Amino acid sequence: MKLRNPTGSIRRRLVVQLGLIAALLSVAFFLAIRVVAEGAATDTQDNILAASATSIAEAVYSDSGEVRLELPYSAITMLSTVSEDRVFYRVLVDGQTLTGYDDLILPQGRRGPAFDTFEYRGEDLRAVRVTRMLSVQDQPRQVEVVVGQTRLGLSAISSRITTNAVAIGTVFFLVATALSFFAAQNAMQPLDHLAQAVARRGPNDLRPVTAATPAELVPLVGGLNGFMGRLSQALTRSEDLITEAAHRVRTPLATVRTQAEVIHRKMKHPSNKKALREMIRAVDESSRSAGQLLDHAMVTFRSDQLERQSISAADLLRDVVDRLQPTAELKDIQVTLDLPSEPVSVQGDAILLQNAVRNVLDNAIKYSPVDSDIAVRLEADTQCRMAFIDQGRGFGQADLAQLTARFSRGSNVDDVVGSGLGLTIADDVARAHGGALDITSNTEGPGACVTLVLPLS
Repeated sequence: MKLRNPTGSIRRRLVVQLGLIAALLSVAFFLAIRVVAEGAATDTQDNILAASATSIAEAVYSDSGEVRLELPYSAITMLSTVSEDRVFYRVLVDGQTLTGYDDLILPQGRRGPAFDTFEYRGEDLRAVRVTRMLSVQDQPRQVEVVVGQTRLGLSAISSRITTNAVAIGTVFFLVATALSFFAAQNAMQPLDHLAQAVARRGPNDLRPVTAATPAELVPLVGGLNGFMGRLSQALTRSEDLITEAAHRVRTPLATVRTQAEVIHRKMKHPSNKKALREMIRAVDESSRSAGQLLDHAMVTFRSDQLERQSISAADLLRDVVDRLQPTAELKDIQVTLDLPSEPVSVQGDAILLQNAVRNVLDNAIKYSPVDSDIAVRLEADTQCRMAFIDQGRGFGQADLAQLTARFSRGSNVDDVVGSGLGLTIADDVARAHGGALDITSNTEGPGACVTLVLPLS
C-alpha cells in the first residue's frame, strides 16, 4: 500500500543538497584558480618589467661629465618575447628626460620598483619605475627609468585562464554531482534493506527486526519493533475474543432453544405454544445473527493476515456439501455436485474460503422450498467459478448490487430467519482473494444463482 501524500524523497534531497554544495565549491574553485593564476601572470609581467627597467638603469653611465645611455637591446627584447604588446620607456636624470617618451607618467613609490597601471595613448599600460644614483664628477645624480608595457597579452592570458577555469569547474561540478548521487545511494542502502526485509515478511510475521542497522536508524527500528509487538498483542487478544465470544454466545442460545422446544412439546394451550414458537424463532434469529457477526469479524480479521496455500476447489465443495447435507435432508432438498474431471486449484486461506462456500450454500438451503434441488457446479477457464443454483424464491425486486451490503436482505424473505450477512461474508472473502461474488437469477427457472469467482492457483 502506497502513501497518498509523500513529503518528498530523502535520496533526492541528499542529491540536491550535495549538488548545491558541489556547485558552490565549483564556483569557489573557479574564482580561486582565476585569482591565483591572474596574480601569477601579473607578478610574472611585473618581474620582467622590473628586470628590463633595472637593465636600462644599469646601462646609464657618466662620460666626461655627461650622462649617457647605451640602451641594451636585451632590455627591450625580453618584453617583446612575452607577447605582441607595445613597449614604452623613459629615462630621466634629475627629473629631465634623457631619452624616451616625454609624456610617460612616472609611477609613484618610495622604495624599490614602483608599479602602476593606467591608461596611456588609449591603452591600458602596466609600468614600473626604477631609480638609482649616479656619480658624475663627484656629484650625485638621480637616474629614473620608467618602462611600460600594454596589457593585451595579459588579457589574452586572463581569457585563457578563465576558459580553463570554467572547464575545470564544470568537470569538477559534474564529477562531484555524480559522486553525490552515488553517495546518496550508498547512504540510503541501509534504509532500503530495512524496508525490503520488512516487506518480505508474511502477514503473521510480527517478530522484532534484528538486522544490523546504522546508529541513525536505531530509533526507527526500535519504534517499529515496539509497534509490531503491540500489534501482535492486539491481534492475539482480538482472535481470542472472537473465539471466546463464539463459544459464550452460541452455547447458551443453543441451550435456551433446546429447553424451549422441550417445553413447547409439553404445552397444551394454543396461545402458550404460539408464544413459545415466537420465542424459539427469536432465539434462532439471535443465534444466527450472533454467529454470523462473529463469522464476519473472523473474516475481517483473517483477511488482514491472509494465509495463502494451494487448495483443491473440488475437495472444498465436497467437504462443505457433506457438512450441510443433514440440514438439506431435513427439508428433503437434494444437493448435487457437478465437478470437472480435471483438478482445479485456488490459492487462498482455507478457513475463509470454507466459510464463504458454507454461507452461500446455507443461504441456498434456507431459502429453497421443501423437496427441491440445489446444483453446485465447479467450472474453470481463466478463473475458478463455484456456482450455487437453487429453486427458491429468488431475490424479488431487490437491487442485486446491494445484496452484499451488511444486513441487506431481499424484500420477499421477511418470514425467514436471517441476519443479512451471509452474502456479505462471501463477498468479503472473494474480494480478499482477488475475486468477486456474482449474484444473478436462475436462468433455468425460479430461484437464484450465486457464483464465487476466484483466481486459479
